[in-house]
Amino acid sequence: MQPSPRVTTAVIPAAGLGTRFLPATKAQPKEMLPVVDKPVIQYVVEEAVRAGIDDILIITGRGKRSLEDHFDRNFELEYFLGQKGKHDARDDLVDIAELADIHYVRQGEPLGLGHAISVARKHVGDNPFAVLLGDEWMRRDVGLLEGMIATYERYNRSVIALKEVPSEEISRYGCVAPEPVAEGLVQIIDLVEKPDPATAPSNLAVMGRYVLTPEIFDALAHIEPGSGGELQLTDAIALLLRSQAVYGYTFDEGRYDTGQVLDYLKVIVELASERDDLGPEFRRFLGDFARDRDL
Repeated sequence: MQPSPRVTTAVIPAAGLGTRFLPATKAQPKEMLPVVDKPVIQYVVEEAVRAGIDDILIITGRGKRSLEDHFDRNFELEYFLGQKGKHDARDDLVDIAELADIHYVRQGEPLGLGHAISVARKHVGDNPFAVLLGDEWMRRDVGLLEGMIATYERYNRSVIALKEVPSEEISRYGCVAPEPVAEGLVQIIDLVEKPDPATAPSNLAVMGRYVLTPEIFDALAHIEPGSGGELQLTDAIALLLRSQAVYGYTFDEGRYDTGQVLDYLKVIVELASERDDLGPEFRRFLGDFARDRDL
């Protein structure tokens, strides 16, 4: 068997409106909401870079210009910081612009995640690629994307991140019918979008990390719009199953849905608590806060 082509490209859909965070997202992209002192999107890009990816395509939409500005150089600000002797802050800004080769393309119309991925076809070409949803924050010590890429390299097939959820929550997700392959790995036999809990094939839900073979683009070209007139990536993966195997990489911790306000706050607390410069004082504050309120 020939070695699998390396996964060096990531696609990050970032064209959503962020309505759960209104009014904060009325005039700024949800991807630019700060988590401690970095915007959400930067954590996602850094996750891809840690996994060995150096080419990133961000799918944007109207009102997302600040995403491009964030990953671009700002020579005036860098000069100002240098003049003030704030060299560490200046160097941090330069490092952001040099994380990876970052490109942008507009989705045009909000026609669903599947449509957003389809507009990446010219950039990706005939190569495998990763997809990282910016709403789903993954803790770095879990090594999720690295493990998924290693699995792709072994089998030369698409790999989807899966996590067990309570049965009553499965209707919020894509859900798979699994066949065990090894510890932490299943072959996906079927895939259903937002099933009724009574008929769901399992409680393994699709999470927002994918490593996809380029054949997914042909599948995306042949699916029909589903609920709300949107093209669903899960429908395209279900179609892909007819022609090649697709694997599920399971994990059980380290994921937060930052598209939900409560999970967004949890991420901030976790990251701030772990920081050397913030953690000790912040943890004392949390302890005092809980004790004062008998929590």
